[in-house]
Order: sequence, then C-alpha cells, then structure tokens
Amino acid sequence: MSPYRDGNLSEMPLQEFVLDGFEGGPQTQALLFALFLALYMVAVLGNLTMIVLITLDARLHSPMYFFLKNLSFVDFCYSSVIYPKALANFLSSSKVITFAGCATQFFFFSMVGTTEAFLLAVMAYDRFVAICSPLRYPISMRPSVCARLVLGTYCGGFFNSILQTILTFSLPFCSSNHIDHFFCDVLPLLKLACADTTINELVMFGLCGLIIVGTTLVVLISYGYITGTILRMRSGGGRHKLFSTCCSHMTAVSIYYGTVFVMYAQPGAVESMEQGKVVSVFYTLVIPMLNPLIYSLRNKEVKDALQRLGQKHTAT
Repeated sequence: MSPYRDGNLSEMPLQEFVLDGFEGGPQTQALLFALFLALYMVAVLGNLTMIVLITLDARLHSPMYFFLKNLSFVDFCYSSVIYPKALANFLSSSKVITFAGCATQFFFFSMVGTTEAFLLAVMAYDRFVAICSPLRYPISMRPSVCARLVLGTYCGGFFNSILQTILTFSLPFCSSNHIDHFFCDVLPLLKLACADTTINELVMFGLCGLIIVGTTLVVLISYGYITGTILRMRSGGGRHKLFSTCCSHMTAVSIYYGTVFVMYAQPGAVESMEQGKVVSVFYTLVIPMLNPLIYSLRNKEVKDALQRLGQKHTAT
C-alpha cells in the first residue's frame, strides 16, 4: 500500500501523486479513452503531416511555412506531453505519477504552451511585414532572422516554464497527493500545497497576463495594419487571397488565446475543477487537432502541396 493513503503525508517527502482524472465508472472511462485516443491520433497525424509536407515541398520553403512547421511541432509536443499518460490512466486503477514525472510533465507542458503563444505573435508579425512592407520582406525575414525569432519563442517558453516549475514544486505538499486533474497543472497543484501560495499565484497570473496581453497586442497591431493595407488594395482577387491567408491565423489565435486567458489569466473565471478539465482538453488537444485542419483546408498552397505529394506517392 502506498504510504500516502493513510492521510499522514507530513511525515515523509512526497514521492508520488495520483491523477484523479475524470469522474465515472469503467464504462465512462472506456468511452473517454476511445474519444481521447481518436482526437489524439488526429492531432498527431495532422501535425506530423504538416511537418513532413513543409519539409519535403520546396515551394513551401518560405518564412510563413517555416513558422507554421514550428507551430505544428509545438502542437505535436503539446498533446504528446499529456495524453499518452492520460490515456494509460483511463485503463488503470492506480493512476499514479511520480513526483519527478509530474514535475517533468508540468515543465514541458508549460514550456510548449508559452512557446505557442509567442509563436502565434511571431506569425502575425511575419504577415504584417509580408503584406505591409513586401519590398523589405526578403531582407527583414531572411532565414537567419526567422531562426532567431523561433529560437526566441522557445527561450521565452523555457524561462517562463523553469520559473513556474521551481516555484510550484518547491512548495510542501502535505495535505493530499491526489491531483484533481488528468495531468499535472499548476492550479490543482497549488490546491494541494500546505503553505501560503500567494506569491505563486501572483507570479502565475502576472506572467500569464503579461505574456497573453503582450502577444495579443502584437497580433492586434499587426492585423490592424494588415487590414488597412488590404482595404486600400484595388484588386478584389488580391484582397480575397490575403484575407483567406490571414483568416486561418486569426482563427487559430482567437481560439488559443481565448481559452488560455479564461484558464490562467483571469482568476475565478473557471468555477470548478471539472470545468477546468474541459477547458484544458480544449487547448491541449482540440486546438492542436484543429490547427492543421485550419491551415490546410483554408490554404490553397498547402492543398496543392498535399495533392503533389499524393501524386508523387501514387507514381512511385
């Protein structure tokens, strides 16, 4: 029997957590397993397809698709950090995760989530330069600049994540080892701490608010200039093409920032942990699943590349 089952957790260092997951009996768990597995497979296949397609098709070797490939990689990591363990727990009675495993999962989840926020802002800036300053675009967004911008998004994600992880897992957890969630997230972990978490909450809401507000401003300002430029264009076909390209990105941005803001940057917005779990599923699984569909179904160049890849595969 686990030494943490008897409720006397203060006598020894915490070595493991239990992920309570979703409520329900074996039939409910089996149904959730099938649903989550289907969504996870679609997310993995969609994002890997985008990565392979952009890598293999020379016509997609441009800054916009370089950023999109990184977004697909981040989305693949986002869901893969969480759902293999969550799927295993649906079929398990113990649902145990070690202290080190929980900290590792939390670190990578926080890192890729923050990286995605920065990356969406970078993609908005890329479209701003491409549409508003097309003559400067080849120089402004040359490969070395694009590489530094992407590296900056990962560095921003790393520094935010390492700070959040250190602050969270330095807390003493002595009231319980049961996490009321299906993965190691900051809000349910703070509920288990038997120390004052005011500093943790202030840092979390402050950093999340700063990141979300800052990146949202970049997106809004970029698309404000883009909209003005498009409306001044005389060619109706050109306007339609640009709106179609930008609409995909704005759809992805709106869905992602909206759910993350509700979850982390607005205290009290999520009234219960069950609501929090549903919101978490949306931004950790549904959005990574939708992004490849949004960018492929609304993008003629991606659809043409898929067709060329299919024809090449058929020919061989």
